[in-house]
Amino acid sequence: MSDSISGLTARIQSFVDAREWRRYHNPKDLTVAITAEAGELLQHFVWQQDEQIENRVEARREEIASEIADVAILLFELADNLGLKLGDVMEQKIERNEARYPVDKARGNNLKYSEL
Repeated sequence: MSDSISGLTARIQSFVDAREWRRYHNPKDLTVAITAEAGELLQHFVWQQDEQIENRVEARREEIASEIADVAILLFELADNLGLKLGDVMEQKIERNEARYPVDKARGNNLKYSEL
């Protein structure tokens, strides 16, 4: 099994195409679905205190992994449908974040780049 972004994207698109779902997978609906799946992921952590999270992750690891996969699958598909090379846009964003959050200013705090 390929773990490259392009390989996974091709497999996702093959899955969608085999079921003739592309007509349902427009940018708006994919974005809504990403939000819904992210909400399902969030449900695992809502109201959990810091000391509870580690146990929660251990007890529900498989369910949490499944929700993470749902979000990622939809995100890969959305990027591809929009003609975006996900790896490239991720690298570009990391580069922007590296410039916005220089190590000497950002290390050890959670301030937004405009507050550094």
